[in-house]
Amino acid sequence: MTRTSYAPSTEPGVSRRRRWAGLAVLSASLLLVVMDMTILNVALPAISADLRPGAVELLWMVDVYALVLSGLLVTVSALGDRWGRKKMLLTGFALFGLASTAVLWADSPGEVIAVRAMLGVGGAMIMPSTLSMIRTLFTDPRERATALGVWAAMAALGGALGPILGGLLLEHFSWHAAFLVNVPVMTAAIVAGLFLLPESRNPRPGRWDVFATALSITGMVALVYSIKQFGKEGPADIGPWVTLGLAVVTLTWFVRRCLKRSDPLLEVRLFRSRPFTAGTIAALSTSIAMAAMMLLMAQWMQLVGGYSPLETGVRLLPTALGALVLSPLAPSLAVRLGTRPVLAGGLVVSGLGFGVLYAAPATYPWIAVSLLLIGLGMGSLAIASAVIMAGAPPEKAGSAAAIEETSYELGGVLGVAVLGSVAAAVYREALPATAGDAARESLAAAIEVARQAGATGRHLAQQAKAAFTLSLEMTGLAGGVLMLAAALAVWWLVPRDLDVTAGHN
Repeated sequence: MTRTSYAPSTEPGVSRRRRWAGLAVLSASLLLVVMDMTILNVALPAISADLRPGAVELLWMVDVYALVLSGLLVTVSALGDRWGRKKMLLTGFALFGLASTAVLWADSPGEVIAVRAMLGVGGAMIMPSTLSMIRTLFTDPRERATALGVWAAMAALGGALGPILGGLLLEHFSWHAAFLVNVPVMTAAIVAGLFLLPESRNPRPGRWDVFATALSITGMVALVYSIKQFGKEGPADIGPWVTLGLAVVTLTWFVRRCLKRSDPLLEVRLFRSRPFTAGTIAALSTSIAMAAMMLLMAQWMQLVGGYSPLETGVRLLPTALGALVLSPLAPSLAVRLGTRPVLAGGLVVSGLGFGVLYAAPATYPWIAVSLLLIGLGMGSLAIASAVIMAGAPPEKAGSAAAIEETSYELGGVLGVAVLGSVAAAVYREALPATAGDAARESLAAAIEVARQAGATGRHLAQQAKAAFTLSLEMTGLAGGVLMLAAALAVWWLVPRDLDVTAGHN
């Protein structure tokens, strides 16, 4: 039987040493960008104490990064295909570093929001560019799969190191340090990138579609904003429905326009490939489950377990360690076992990890087992990236990268909004009505109410912690079901003989 696979590009080769040195630059920059997303969560209390933002301002500090990033991913990736991916990446490095430096002059909530928006623009330039540059740096499919394994491991490590680094910085410096840590790394990345990274672009870019650009930005921002508002306001509020309607109209129009053009802003025809679709499903579903679980787990460890932010970050490390071990090994496993078993099997292992959260006692040893299994399963996402990037021709690498990064970004928003809302509903239902509206709003509020009540509030605090633990367990169940459903879809979509580490048949 002929093995189904993808062809390496015919672009001029880059020396082996330069390829892997270039990967080190790309991985380091991705590590920092992912870390920056989680550092803010640790720094928010200090920012709030210093600048006294209102509720709306605090909300925008958190949300503006994701809104800008998701809105610009498609546009920036398409622009990188035309202008040059190296230029786009280095510009992203520079903007990220400048925005991080600008925090020194930020002495109001509005200015911090502006800095976060600039970081979102820089992140939109960096994240898909790292993927598309790997696609063009590594023309050999076997090497590319290994490089994507390293890339996936750095993404997982960044998510875990963010809270730890944030905790260390905030113990010794002001909240500004959470931003300024980016500056020296971005400076070094610019210098190294100038010498190590080759330039690449689409040789036949076609005309720039201004109208499709406006549709993609409007649609993605509206979609992410509506999902976030549903999570905060619930389905009874009319505002999120109006924004969601705008997102559906504009994104449908955008997709139809891309399908009609020979040189679309985003190559949505890539979804005609079943393996490409499978890789995207794996990325989206994993991001949904992980975002909700990590949000609740960080709160559980601090408010129920009594750990400090730094101790919490350390105790979340098993996920990163599992991914760090398995991600580089996933391509070799795919050679021995096949792409389909590794990709679907990784989702099953993650699903089992989520299941441990639901079925086992809520004690840290069992939670560590759960986190390790989830991380080991996430190692298969290196194969998902290989399937996605190998399925795109070199000139469409930006489109493939934009789709994968959009899947991760949307998954994170959906996880917090949808599964986070389900967890909140479980928490409220588990607390008796006599606990009061404030205590039923959140665990932090319940603990504060209990503290003010003195000795009589101990029972309320115990009830609230038990209710929150139940919500974490139910989120584990939902995440496990989602992972197993994704595994079934991937098994059905990926051909049995697919090999992303071989040449074209």
